[in-house]
Amino acid sequence: MIESPFDRYRGEVLPEWIDYNGHMNVAYYLLAFDHATDAFLDYLGLDAAHREACGGSTFAADIRLTYQREVAEGDGLRITSQLLGFDDKRLRFFNRMYHAEEGFLAATMESLSLYVDLNHRRVALMPEGVRGRLASVLAAHQALPLPAEAGRLIEKPALPAL
Repeated sequence: MIESPFDRYRGEVLPEWIDYNGHMNVAYYLLAFDHATDAFLDYLGLDAAHREACGGSTFAADIRLTYQREVAEGDGLRITSQLLGFDDKRLRFFNRMYHAEEGFLAATMESLSLYVDLNHRRVALMPEGVRGRLASVLAAHQALPLPAEAGRLIEKPALPAL
């Protein structure tokens, strides 16, 4: 059975993640999303065993974060992952960070990752077995609505006249 969305990552806002504004610092949102991404990649078959056997891994190529609501020290986090698409060398996915107890959306992250041959440090074709697993997960995840934040560009604010 394929989880739709993938929903296994749980974490907690640590004291050292709090900044001078009294909430989780922006850098730690990315760290929490990175931990959730590792869990999702493992689920997709891009785990340590794959790296050892095939010499391939994924490298982040583009990441877009949005911040929705603050989280504070000790808050539980739940992060879900949704595969949005892939081709022979790339995968695009979307993570949502929720406050684990209150359920509100705290942040989102859209990511484009490249498959890399670690022996040559170059983008490479994903093995057929990985592409098959991605196809199965994508088929299940395509039933989910496309996240409103997916594909967004950074908005260019109007600057005041001097």
